[in-house]
Amino acid sequence: MLVVYGNEVILLEKMNSLGKKLLITGKGRCNITSSLPIEEFIQNVPGNGMFLYSSFSKFTNQDIIHMLEKEGLKVKEERGNRIFPVTDQAKDVLETFLRILKRQKVKIKTNVKVESIIIKEGKALGVQCLYSGEHTQILADKIIVATGGKSYPVTGSTGDGYLIAQKLGHTITDIKPSLVPLTAKSKSLSICKQLQGLSLKNVAISLKDNEKNKVIYEDFGEMLFTHWGVSGPVILSSSAHLLRYRNVEELMKQNSIYLMIDLKPALEEKKLEERILRDFEKVKNKEFKNSLNDLLPQKMIEPIIQLSGIEKEKKVNSITKQERAKLVHLLKKFEIIIGGFRPIEEAIVTSGGVSIKEINPKTMESKFVKGLYFAGEIIDVDAYTGGFNLQIAYSTGYAAGGQGENNEHN
Repeated sequence: MLVVYGNEVILLEKMNSLGKKLLITGKGRCNITSSLPIEEFIQNVPGNGMFLYSSFSKFTNQDIIHMLEKEGLKVKEERGNRIFPVTDQAKDVLETFLRILKRQKVKIKTNVKVESIIIKEGKALGVQCLYSGEHTQILADKIIVATGGKSYPVTGSTGDGYLIAQKLGHTITDIKPSLVPLTAKSKSLSICKQLQGLSLKNVAISLKDNEKNKVIYEDFGEMLFTHWGVSGPVILSSSAHLLRYRNVEELMKQNSIYLMIDLKPALEEKKLEERILRDFEKVKNKEFKNSLNDLLPQKMIEPIIQLSGIEKEKKVNSITKQERAKLVHLLKKFEIIIGGFRPIEEAIVTSGGVSIKEINPKTMESKFVKGLYFAGEIIDVDAYTGGFNLQIAYSTGYAAGGQGENNEHN
């Protein structure tokens, strides 16, 4: 959300109200930003992070926190350096922004469809739009295009901005889903269906190119099984790496991309075996199917038994050392074959957009059209989960709004 102080600002919104996408961020809680030092933000932006160096410096995470707190919105920090409103309500963040807009006398027009940018002699002079059923022109000295990407189209992000920029000669890089759930294939799909709805906390995951025996990405945290594959924070972050991996689509067709889940990352294999032996000792006369209740979530027991190859009715005291070793390996390297990405409509952010080569990184101004600026997800920049993508929106919006001596932010 951008406020350019000392200027007359007209905000044109395609939807019937502002901030629909903001309201669904952070599962409706709004992960405002990250508390990491601003210097570390670029490390969390795999999509052209260095382009954002200047804008991140001009309007930092501390700036947005201070701006909101000055307006009376208290924030808190949670695991992973994530900053949320104390109320856990995204609507409180939106209402705070709306108060600022109102106080700064920003004119807001909703249900406006911008059709094109009016250009004369290489300079943007205004927009041609459809408003209240009529075609009309709105003139301005400066145009900032902040239409978002193509993810979550129900919020208004339907890729309109790409078409507008393309008509003006800008290059639109490949549009792909980022921070998106992953689909499973082959035998792994049936396993995921069995585990549908199960959330795992404090697990370690790695994405692996099985063909090259190469680890693509590693993480620790929370994930979720779905009827089509896997989701959750660590999976979404892993997708941002996977979509950039060389020949990934071909490798997925060949069943070469594996998700490896360490269900017990706090225990090395030897310690895990000792733990299992202690558990088995308590139930040594019971059947194997009744021996894993203390070790695994209930929903995971049946798939683990199936994959272990140990007969479910086998007495625990009859399980061999080799069978136990296989069980340990399974718990440390639970495999899911990855088949693809869910549709872009389900992605948190869009990878790709207006080429950064055609935008001034200090001002966000188009290198082709004077007076035309870009901000947020329409630009070919995207980050991991954790508040980084919203910070990109704030920082690029602020840079596009102008950093003159008479401009200031709360």
